[in-house]
Amino acid sequence: MPKPIVAIVGRPNVGKSTLFNRLTGKRIAIVEDTPGITRDRLYAEGEWNGRNYTLIDTGGISMDEDDPMQAQVRIQAEIAMEEADVILMLCDASQGITPNDIELADELRGVVDVPLFVVVNKSDNPNRDQDAMEFYSLGLGEIYPVSAISSRGVGDLLDEVVASFPPETEEDNEDETVRIALVGRPNVGKSSMVNAILGEERTIVSPVAGTTRDAIDTYFEFEGKRILLIDTAGIRRSGKIQGTVEYYSVLRAQRAIERCDVAVTVIDSIEGLRDGDKRVLGMAHEAGKASVICVNKWDEGRKGVLEENAGKNPMRILTQTLRDELPFCSYAPVAFCSALKGTGIGAFLETAIHAAENHSMRIPTGELNRLIRDAVDSRPYTTKGRNLKVKYATMAAVQPPTIVLFVNDPELMHFSYQRYLENQLRKTYGLEGTPLKIICRKAAKDREDRD
Repeated sequence: MPKPIVAIVGRPNVGKSTLFNRLTGKRIAIVEDTPGITRDRLYAEGEWNGRNYTLIDTGGISMDEDDPMQAQVRIQAEIAMEEADVILMLCDASQGITPNDIELADELRGVVDVPLFVVVNKSDNPNRDQDAMEFYSLGLGEIYPVSAISSRGVGDLLDEVVASFPPETEEDNEDETVRIALVGRPNVGKSSMVNAILGEERTIVSPVAGTTRDAIDTYFEFEGKRILLIDTAGIRRSGKIQGTVEYYSVLRAQRAIERCDVAVTVIDSIEGLRDGDKRVLGMAHEAGKASVICVNKWDEGRKGVLEENAGKNPMRILTQTLRDELPFCSYAPVAFCSALKGTGIGAFLETAIHAAENHSMRIPTGELNRLIRDAVDSRPYTTKGRNLKVKYATMAAVQPPTIVLFVNDPELMHFSYQRYLENQLRKTYGLEGTPLKIICRKAAKDREDRD
């Protein structure tokens, strides 16, 4: 069965993200003194007393109906509450009960049919524990004073939360999940793509660049495949964002790339390829992740390509342009879609899944050695009067596919010949969407080497 879901809700700036980080043991949510830093739902895995669960951090719920952004944040929190198996309503002992707390309590009382815990944060000492007692007047049952910063009372809270979970059964096999991260410059349409894929307003979409600040995880199924979709904050040049909230957003995006199987770099077809797009692709390439280039807003972008290249296939023209400007990731397939129109989404997902499969491909040792031997025999390599000899090949790892060649002298392996061997491997096995690592090591000496 899926892991139980625990949602943290509350008004702005009561410490939801601090508690989220404390419960997950990692600095995942962005924490600042500025109210409203967390806007979308943020997912992470937690564990206590041997029970695994999924934790959701939400944006601060404000009852200000006149603020469009606050209205969207409230919708996100409501969706999180609908998904949850347990809800933690977080309050602030230092400020006491506010009208916002009372309104949220009334709303929860009317709709929640799952265990609800009233957690009073910033209860740093016994005096604050006494202040927390006034929250009994909300009429929602037991009160749990905690300090998210110092972890005071958090263990006792988790004991009760885990005890409220449904009985444990066999969990889904996480190894079969395909982890896809959507990355790219701000405002290229990543959040709109998530909504188009899921068919619901899962992430906040706004024309203001930088709306999504955290990495947002969502599980779903596509054609029998279990997929974890990670929507990340837009990545900008680090020199422009040091010391700001967006600096931490870039770190989240980098970590999202590190934990995904496939990094999908979303490009705005109207603006064309920018230096920022190349940096994002470079991050995925350096991390050894499978890559897909997704050209978004293609319904509009193709018009511009057609105007400049009348009578030619616009997809072919743009694909070749990308290949010419991105030689380091020529293995990355290009998918075209329009998140707004909902076109090309299925084909894009199929491409990403295929890239993930290639990223995990393992070539049998016998087949690998025959292929390398045939490639070397058909095109021997000689330098400095010596022949390069490949004695043995083995596949040392996957994700990405990593091949170790045992040779008579690693210094004889020129990068151009290594590229030739890589091309032969791709010609035979495809390996579209994944980088391929070839490592040369010196083979043990034999009689032939000594002669």
